[in-house]
Amino acid sequence: MPKLGVNIDHIATLREVRKGKEPQPVFAALICETNGADSIVVHLREDRRHIKEEDLYLLKKVVRTKLNLEMSVAKDIVEIACKVKPHQATLVPEKRKELTTEGGLDVISNFKKVREVFEKLGREKIEVSLFIDPDKKQIESAKKIGVRMIELHTGRYADAEDKDLKERYLLEIKKATEFAKNIGLIVNAGHGLNYYNVSAVAQIKGIEELNIGYSIICRAVIVGLAEAVKEMKALISDDKY
Repeated sequence: MPKLGVNIDHIATLREVRKGKEPQPVFAALICETNGADSIVVHLREDRRHIKEEDLYLLKKVVRTKLNLEMSVAKDIVEIACKVKPHQATLVPEKRKELTTEGGLDVISNFKKVREVFEKLGREKIEVSLFIDPDKKQIESAKKIGVRMIELHTGRYADAEDKDLKERYLLEIKKATEFAKNIGLIVNAGHGLNYYNVSAVAQIKGIEELNIGYSIICRAVIVGLAEAVKEMKALISDDKY
């Protein structure tokens, strides 16, 4: 069964609505870990719309599982990552006006820059993953960069409303996972996954970890964060909900 990475960005989003001091992402991280999360995921965006540098430093001190920092390849973000030294850095594309990450990182077009950032983070002993579309050419480019790990973007599957289209995108993820595993890569997946569509992806052989945030935080508003994490963990473990 895949592990569960919980993205807690939207705990900070709620805090930023009033520009206050609560809720604190670090407390959310502790609750998530206590209730089954295998890693804590945060995205330090260039516009600092939710997670701030101080959140990162606190999280690095208290997270006992794994701190996975989603980040662009922007110079100042890379420098912060090198100072914080998260257990893992996942390189993602970033546009200022997007609500959430739209599509995977284009490794082919940005090969030189991505490799440069990968090497710099590597010198700080930070494990690097690339968030990419389930595309064979992008996977091959990721392998050439030198990373050991990728995260497949599941957004097209998650957003598809037509049943046949959903099945088509699910098969795309399955084939991409098999191809990546065959060339020696660790495969994670995420984006848009929720309590109603996660089971099919969790059953794909070879996926090591699913990274999920928004749906868990939404569920937490109703049932509490501890219960929301437990429910998601149960879903990806044995398909019961």
